[in-house]
Amino acid sequence: MWIIFGLAAILSAFAGLYYLSKNKDGIIYSFISISLTALTVTAFYSDGASRVLSKDWSGLMDIMPSMSKALWVLVILSILINSIVYVRQYRKR
Repeated sequence: MWIIFGLAAILSAFAGLYYLSKNKDGIIYSFISISLTALTVTAFYSDGASRVLSKDWSGLMDIMPSMSKALWVLVILSILINSIVYVRQYRKR
């Protein structure tokens, strides 16, 4: 579930860039992207917590090392793309 939130966050960030390039207000897409990024982190933590509660240690060892790196990439991309939208929006004013 968290990977879906992460990809949706990146897509909405790119939508914000697209609307900004068309001289339209793309700030709502940045807000959606940041919200989805927060949901991504929360869903990832929830997934890990549920695996701990069910004592699925092999699942944790398989998933957590590689997926935590993917989560870092998604969050960093979301921050970078949204910062471009905010900086361009700030310069317009």
